Amino acid sequence: MSCSWWQGAVVYQVYPRSFCDASGDGVGDLQGIKSKLGYLAWLGVDAVWLSPVFPSPMVDFGYDVSDYKDVHPMFGTLQDFDALVAEAHRLGLKVILDYVPNHSSDEHPWFVEARSSRKSPKRDFYVWRDPKPEGKLPNNWLSEFGGPAWTFEECTGQFYYHAYHPRQPDLNWRNEELVREMLDVLRFWMERGVDGFRVDAIRHLVEDENFRDNLPNPDWREGDSPYEAQLAVNTTSRPETYRAVGKMRQTVDEFGERTGKELALIGEVYLPVAQLVSYYGGAEHGPLFDAPTNMHFTRLDAGSWNARDLAAHVEEYEAALPAGAWPNWVLGNHDRPRVASRLGAERARVAAMLLLTLRGTPTIYYGDELGMTDGEIPPGAERDPVAKSAPGYGRDPVRTPMHWDGTPSAGFTTGEPWLPVAGNHREVNVEAERKDPRSSLSLYRRLLALRRSEPALSVGSYRTVSADGDVFAYAREGKRESLLVVLNLGSEPASLPLSGPGRILLSTRLDREGEKVEGELPLRPDEGLVLRVLQR
Repeated sequence: MSCSWWQGAVVYQVYPRSFCDASGDGVGDLQGIKSKLGYLAWLGVDAVWLSPVFPSPMVDFGYDVSDYKDVHPMFGTLQDFDALVAEAHRLGLKVILDYVPNHSSDEHPWFVEARSSRKSPKRDFYVWRDPKPEGKLPNNWLSEFGGPAWTFEECTGQFYYHAYHPRQPDLNWRNEELVREMLDVLRFWMERGVDGFRVDAIRHLVEDENFRDNLPNPDWREGDSPYEAQLAVNTTSRPETYRAVGKMRQTVDEFGERTGKELALIGEVYLPVAQLVSYYGGAEHGPLFDAPTNMHFTRLDAGSWNARDLAAHVEEYEAALPAGAWPNWVLGNHDRPRVASRLGAERARVAAMLLLTLRGTPTIYYGDELGMTDGEIPPGAERDPVAKSAPGYGRDPVRTPMHWDGTPSAGFTTGEPWLPVAGNHREVNVEAERKDPRSSLSLYRRLLALRRSEPALSVGSYRTVSADGDVFAYAREGKRESLLVVLNLGSEPASLPLSGPGRILLSTRLDREGEKVEGELPLRPDEGLVLRVLQR
């Protein structure tokens, strides 16, 4: 089977502010990331995804871009970026860069010019609307960060639209000049050697051209995110969005054809399966994303951690994939609580086995391989704009510094960390866990090594075997080998009847490798196993 590089790959997300600080100013940087690439190669991942490193006023920590073709001095220089890419490639690692096409910073020169006059040449780079009578909002659209999605500009007497923070005005992808500029951003970074892009907030890219109200969400309940009180039918996944993604796809493919380089295009898509798979493309729009991200697992918690629901989601997703499409799985990221906080330490180990043994490309969030949990942010120390506009939904706890060792700043910086280091860093850190053969880090490394050595895991087929009680079992099959993954999702012992003999290749407890099993397979609480199916 001939595969694209990203199909058999494991992606590792680095949040640059929090990974490693080489300068000592308390904020991670490119030289710090470069110094730790050897660790990632040792861990066994294949690609490094960098969250934004562009110039930015950091209202949303880099997702408010003021220059798409440079690096924020806080992170370093373009030369530092080039050196990072060169070192990653030397170590056999791919580099995936965040691309933020939905909105810019209000400090971007385009918006500075656009807001100065209704006659500005850049005015139509953004989405403007006259007030309704008596100065009322143009419609009922809401911001993901809380409150209305419209901000009034006194200077020109119009509202501008922002799907996120008021200082993140949405770009107008109906303007052809803007489209040319944004596609040229892709070319700029491809010329610098990146191997692909993770495209941010793609479903928000284009809005209803008639600016119709969104509908109320009948399933919304008190305590849910305020943004989810509406069905965002007129602000997300519009038909024009798919056409815009098609232009990104064409730009990336044209560069690949010219250079002989294969590039990946990954889309951030928080959507149910039926809508998610539309972003792979099809007859109407042609090929779109290689991997529209499946975020289902980022919402796993104790209430949804059961065999029936997990198996049902995997089967629904597999069945919905267009012909030739490749699945992907995300367990944690910079927007959702950490897996070890959602599930607990032991279940997080089983979740790691789930992530790395299903069919598809998995993404690991930095520190999850250690079992890092959400940090504690003291009152008044919040940095995330969401924490200020929608209390209780702040993302700072999942962005605390990486734990490299047990020193006070966790080996992250010689200065004062931009966010407090999590309290368990003295035990949960790279230095300590590298020495412990039963640690979470050791489990991840062995899972990654097994995945790399077994084609059945990296590119083989998937088939559900059992989803009974607390036990979720599935087969991964290649041309010559068949593996069985068995996960006990419960806190009590369980068992699974086997149809034939097998040999345990890996246990989440790291103590049953080589054990031959037949008949009834016993499982300890919160234990996952990978077995090689043996011939009689």
